[in-house]
Amino acid sequence: MSTTERITDTLYGLGWSTVKKLPEPVAVRLGRTIADLAWKRRGKGVQRLEANYARVVPDATPERLAELSRAGMRSYLRYWMESFRLPAWSPERIKGGFDPKGEHYLVDGLAAGNGVILALPHLANWDLAGAWVTTKLETPFTTVAERLKPETLYDRFVAYREGLGMEVLAHNGASAFGTLARRLRDGGLVCLVADRDLSASGVEVDFFGERTRMPAGPALLAQQTGALLLPVTLWYDESPVMQGKVHAPIEVPESGTRAEKTSVMTQALADAFATGIADHPEDWHMLQRLWLADLDPAKGPS
Repeated sequence: MSTTERITDTLYGLGWSTVKKLPEPVAVRLGRTIADLAWKRRGKGVQRLEANYARVVPDATPERLAELSRAGMRSYLRYWMESFRLPAWSPERIKGGFDPKGEHYLVDGLAAGNGVILALPHLANWDLAGAWVTTKLETPFTTVAERLKPETLYDRFVAYREGLGMEVLAHNGASAFGTLARRLRDGGLVCLVADRDLSASGVEVDFFGERTRMPAGPALLAQQTGALLLPVTLWYDESPVMQGKVHAPIEVPESGTRAEKTSVMTQALADAFATGIADHPEDWHMLQRLWLADLDPAKGPS
């Protein structure tokens, strides 16, 4: 393990061990303070966040973009403070911490017994939404986690999410896909963060007027298993309760090749994500390059 990786792992360990013990108002103030300090430093992450917001809000002035990036960093740190504290939240706090609209699509889909896929962008706190599903709806689900470095940090994330009632699979291609498909054929629930996939297997979509790639997995799983595919968007307001919307199902096209159907369905997902991001851009935590035009072929995605 490199020195940088060791420091990273130590900092995250301190977050999970220390922040969850703080009174909630103290944790909120701490998160906002850290966010404002990071924003003032204008590091690469903040600059990238602002550049991404410029595509979401193309008519924004530099002053407006600065306001958005500051709000975006505060939202991002709210996500982290909540995540550090979630393991210590009571079931009642988790149930009352999220207020989704359109949840009947999820409840009815599960009752139908054909499996449900929830696909989300990096909006607000997807871990809280997942904890709400396992606690309020008493429904376990399966998700996929990208392998992080150092390995001990990845292990922390897996343990954290499993502690919230999730089954976590490593992102390793065919093996993970096969397990997800089995869970869906058994009538289960799969949740996937699906707004960024810059690998060769990603599906090109139009997103805020430019091309990017998003994962093919949600559309392929829906086609192969008959599961319901539901986009979900999340956002924060001024209250401690996160808001959300379960969108109408994305249907499998009646005609076309598998690739053509996957393209149509992934574009529909991108369009649903775009509506939520456009309404609440400050809650979209995309601090990495996303659009193909921003990628340096020599360096790859970052």
